[in-house]
Amino acid sequence: MSYHNIITIEPGKRGGKPCIRRMRITVYDVLGWLAAGMSHAEILDDFPELTEEDIRACLAFAADRDRCLIAVVGDT
Repeated sequence: MSYHNIITIEPGKRGGKPCIRRMRITVYDVLGWLAAGMSHAEILDDFPELTEEDIRACLAFAADRDRCLIAVVGDT
């Protein structure tokens, strides 16, 4: 899934954190709700401005960021 048209970053909004479709809801908000055990349906009920595609975009964004992390093991 391509999240590039859904996840937006604006320096003056929410401290430059990645947000969903220029709203003030961040990717990290959605990931936190999922991690806390909320279902997609519960999130969509609480935040009707979000879509299922928005939630999937947050997961795709997080997966992409994880692939970009580099871990350094041992002394340098």
